[in-house]
Amino acid sequence: MYRKNAWKKYEDKAPVMDFAEGYKEFISYGKTERLVVKESIELLEKAGFKNGEKASSLKPGDKVYFINKNKNVAAFIIGSKPLKEGLRVLGAHIDSPRLDLKENPFYEDHDFVLGDTHYYGGVKKYQWVTIPLALHGVVCKKDGTRVEVNIGEAEDDPVVGITDLLIHLSADQLQKPGAKVIEGENLDISLGSIPVNDEKENEAVKANVLRILKEKYGVEEEDFISAEIEITPAGKARDYGLDRSMIAGYGHDDRVCAYTSLKALLDTKEVEYTGVCILVDKEEIGSVGATGAQSLFFENLIARLAKLTGENDALFSAREIMENTRMLSSDVSAGYDPLYASVNDPKNAAYFGQGLVFNKYTGSRGKSGSNDANPEYYAWVRRTMDEANVHWQNAELGKVDQGGGGTIAYILGNYNMNVIDAGIAVHNMHAPMEIVSKVDVYEAYLGYKAFLVAKD
Repeated sequence: MYRKNAWKKYEDKAPVMDFAEGYKEFISYGKTERLVVKESIELLEKAGFKNGEKASSLKPGDKVYFINKNKNVAAFIIGSKPLKEGLRVLGAHIDSPRLDLKENPFYEDHDFVLGDTHYYGGVKKYQWVTIPLALHGVVCKKDGTRVEVNIGEAEDDPVVGITDLLIHLSADQLQKPGAKVIEGENLDISLGSIPVNDEKENEAVKANVLRILKEKYGVEEEDFISAEIEITPAGKARDYGLDRSMIAGYGHDDRVCAYTSLKALLDTKEVEYTGVCILVDKEEIGSVGATGAQSLFFENLIARLAKLTGENDALFSAREIMENTRMLSSDVSAGYDPLYASVNDPKNAAYFGQGLVFNKYTGSRGKSGSNDANPEYYAWVRRTMDEANVHWQNAELGKVDQGGGGTIAYILGNYNMNVIDAGIAVHNMHAPMEIVSKVDVYEAYLGYKAFLVAKD
């Protein structure tokens, strides 16, 4: 149903609200890519999916998943049609803008210990100061031990944070443009101020912080060279608005599409075309590296599936499969905000409460970096949504010359498959606290389910 308020569809709003509770739990726990993969595997195995690494062959109805470096997960329901006729793919990314500890992060300055960071993805740096932050990640020791770190989420945990200049002394600071009010090298987290009781120790406060980390996790300072510690907002996702119609939380971009895509696959019993949910990393920095969408992981995996289903020339078959595949690149859209209406074309903006959002193209200015879906495919998608009574809308990412952005759609489009962006409208995108509408989340889930079982 095109551009209608989806809330009006539900006299009984319990299905929408109940689905939101599951999503809130997912996003409250899944603050990093590794945690999302871990949580996804638990959900997959509970739904009967098996680790595909152990499979010697696959047949229609089989449900398998594969992981890549603990940062990608791809799940499949093998369809009744041959793989060569194509797949139905739901693809989303599970990384979000954040801060990362540098390799040599700890330093002491006047009896105060800080952790040096490097921001990840597109952030407004001033948004990350004076809020409670948590530490998540892994420390990998030389002996092969991998230690998981989680500080700041339990109620009795301490939190960390980044200080800001008091208003009384900020006359010069407030004259700077927004991009310079807080400098990247000043996004350092406060870690401690109590020294060890040792007169011989030159950096006694730093020594105390390192002592605490060693006692809790058994790690040394040098071990942080081979660590991956992400700094995220602390705390759980919460209902937002007096009517509880929205969800406030960190990482809606793009874990809201990851969850709805995964749940759509989990709740689909059988398919004609093999159904896929693939969750990828590194989208916020260009989809690069071994775990980004530009990696050969997905292509290699399709070749592996072809072999497991009996194809002789698996690599050629993989290319043929990809070419015949249809995909929804599940990524968020910029929600229309009445406070900042001037950046949008209101005829082509995404509105809260109007359901799943389709972006025929993203990119910036002259569609640079865009996929730009074929209209024939878009028409098929429209029909699929309408036949399933899914509320949907179309959008662009702001006015033509205002800015722009990208998704993983163009990368999969390079395989000559049909791809279109389909996601959920977000307010405060890339901020430590983002906002989504519960009914949009639910309509996206319904739309993704309809896509997986749609006829030609």
